[in-house]
Amino acid sequence: MGYTEKFTWGGKELILKRETSPVDVSIQGGQVKLEKIDVNDPNLRPSNYAKAEGTPLPILQAEGVRVDLSKRTKEPMTFWHRNLECDELIFCHKGSIHWETELGNITLHAGEMFVIPKGIAHRSLPPEKSEGENIIVEFKIRGTISKLI
Repeated sequence: MGYTEKFTWGGKELILKRETSPVDVSIQGGQVKLEKIDVNDPNLRPSNYAKAEGTPLPILQAEGVRVDLSKRTKEPMTFWHRNLECDELIFCHKGSIHWETELGNITLHAGEMFVIPKGIAHRSLPPEKSEGENIIVEFKIRGTISKLI
């Protein structure tokens, strides 16, 4: 049985055929490892969980990207936010969330996402009669996000 491995960079692709699986050899030195983050973990509680003035919890960061966890469940944001550095990709993991923006309003349900372009004023509100937990993952991305589908 042979294995195919694809390398991608800069819009190009290199295909390598090999006899052994690329995962048969492990990386040595312990510098790189797989770590799991469970956004459903009740211990990961951002300050916006039940506070109108609270903010999301930063959970990952790399050059040009930050990933925040939001669990706005009780109170709407009492302020408007305008990110002057990044586009914001908002992904609803659980529950639902309503967004008011200067481009219009949108409600997300579990599995849905949308992009707030850099510089656009916005705020989030839990949906009416929100009883459960609403888990939102926010990706702050320097540069313009383009839809590919």
